[in-house]
Amino acid sequence: MPMKKGARVRAVREKLEGSLEALANDQRWPSYIFETDGEVLDLRGDYAFVKFGAVPTPPSWFRQDQLVEVNSTAPVDA
Repeated sequence: MPMKKGARVRAVREKLEGSLEALANDQRWPSYIFETDGEVLDLRGDYAFVKFGAVPTPPSWFRQDQLVEVNSTAPVDA
């Protein structure tokens, strides 16, 4: 099922490690992207723009296959 704006997601560590994005960035991924829910703000092609609300950081782009949707009715922390 395609991802939609507003979906709650978490990053999948196994899909980020060794990826092209990992090679182009600092590979010390922050734990909050794996442990807290983020919200999909925008979608473009294979990528999703995700805001993780657990910490005050800017949204980031992830390939959709590097994310998993989570069933959460709680709002993302502001």
